[in-house]
Amino acid sequence: MFVPTTRRPRTARPAMRRLAPFATAGALLVLPVLSGCTDNTQSSSGDGPSADPRTLTVAASDTACTVSGTGAPSGKLTFTVTNSGSKINEFYLLAGDGLRIVGEIENIGPGITRDLVLTAPAGGYFTACKPGMVGDGIRAPFAVADSGENTSASGDDGELVAVANANYASYVRDQTDSLLTGTEEFVTAYKAGDDAKARALYPEVREHWERIEPVAESFGDLDPKTDLREADLEDGQKWTGWHRIEKDLWPARAKGYQALSTSARATYADDLAKNIKTLYDRTRTLTFTTDQIANGARGLLDEVATTKVTGEEEYWSRTDLWDFQANVDGARIAYEGLRPILQQRDPALDTQLDTRFSALQTLLDQQKSGDGFKLYDEVSKSDVKKLSDSVNALAEPLSKLTAAVS
Repeated sequence: MFVPTTRRPRTARPAMRRLAPFATAGALLVLPVLSGCTDNTQSSSGDGPSADPRTLTVAASDTACTVSGTGAPSGKLTFTVTNSGSKINEFYLLAGDGLRIVGEIENIGPGITRDLVLTAPAGGYFTACKPGMVGDGIRAPFAVADSGENTSASGDDGELVAVANANYASYVRDQTDSLLTGTEEFVTAYKAGDDAKARALYPEVREHWERIEPVAESFGDLDPKTDLREADLEDGQKWTGWHRIEKDLWPARAKGYQALSTSARATYADDLAKNIKTLYDRTRTLTFTTDQIANGARGLLDEVATTKVTGEEEYWSRTDLWDFQANVDGARIAYEGLRPILQQRDPALDTQLDTRFSALQTLLDQQKSGDGFKLYDEVSKSDVKKLSDSVNALAEPLSKLTAAVS
């Protein structure tokens, strides 16, 4: 069984971490408790909008994702998705943060119609189609109004566990989809010498890695090739990956630094792209258990405490707050996926976690600048202390999550 490990202090972090697999390959079990999908190749409901406001049609193509409505009353929703394009498509209902997958249908072939049936409480969401099953997809806001109906999760623990595990696997695949697409764009800019574009993309693309870092780190052969910091290099070890390119893009703190040649840039860029593609391939069939998800949430917060809040991770670019936010995102998504189980078993712990995640996010929001964050050098010592204290306050109840849901 996998127990996520956090990075050791940079003076002692090993080059090759031998971790047990975070998850095992196998088929996913999805039960229609929180979300579900049904093959509906003969459906006639895709002909037009339904009189039932909870039944919607989705016209998916290679370039469009047209939903018959921009909202619905809370309760059991049905999205009938017809793929008129030439590529295999996917359809998602995402939570308001654009990260958590509430429900999805995968592998919708050209000419196929399928139904996504799920129960959605009131709130803001996004619908998304993903032509070719890569990238962030074609998204649009979707509002669910309060109908007054009870939409709380029902079913026994076994059903809730199966849904939580399957939905987290979907989330990991979605993040590696975006990571692969973003990495390809990043390395193309870097190889072309478009440093301004590469610098802009660097922290944004890395967020997808950081959100699922325990999963990425579980592959002991890939992690040191992609995410090793210079301070952690052992004698004779070759340095590759994100942070090698980071130093070349932000050399100001490196005394006497010699910029990489065009050919060297291509070598490092191609190597990074190859390793991210390998990660993408390996996550296609991963499955998870509740203890792995909960331990992963704890591991992500440990990452924040040991390398992000200290400003060690992005030494050259100072983009640590992007990583900080992404680690918190990943921990929160893992927790929220387990909430239906936790609310039944330990509602007091659920309330405490919800409150402390919100408090930490409030502090992070205060560090935003434009579409991103302040550079870490611009964060005051008092604000760093507040962030650190909030991380520690969240870490204590989060450490109890695994026992509560396993």
